Amino acid sequence: MVIDSITDGIVIDHITSGMSMTLYNYLHLDKLTCSVAIIKNAPSSKAGKKDIIKIDRPIDIDIDVLGYLDPGVSVNIIENGEIVKKFKPDLPERLVDVIKCRNPRCISQDEQELVHIFKLTDRENHVYRCIYCESKGKAHFKR
Repeated sequence: MVIDSITDGIVIDHITSGMSMTLYNYLHLDKLTCSVAIIKNAPSSKAGKKDIIKIDRPIDIDIDVLGYLDPGVSVNIIENGEIVKKFKPDLPERLVDVIKCRNPRCISQDEQELVHIFKLTDRENHVYRCIYCESKGKAHFKR
């Protein structure tokens, strides 16, 4: 299979195989008017298989969502056909409206306009806690 390169845009690489649609949905890539390519189960020397997302336009993406959902990804910023910046997102210290608190007694359940905010409390185990009630939330994915 031949996948064209992009001139200007973003490549999210080293996505855990099968996670590309989850990232696509959380990043709201369906709302873009440019081309977005999802490559599933591409060969990977490290993981065996990986997914890749290519976005054919420079955009702002929510790095916190990437770091939370799949911290092993790498993000490549492409300009004029060249990688000008490459980085791996880390677990974010705070997540805003990414996880919803499941504690039925939490104020975030009663106050609908209140944003759901979680703070990273245990980096090693990827544990987040609600800032309102201290309920534990765990990262979706851990490598």
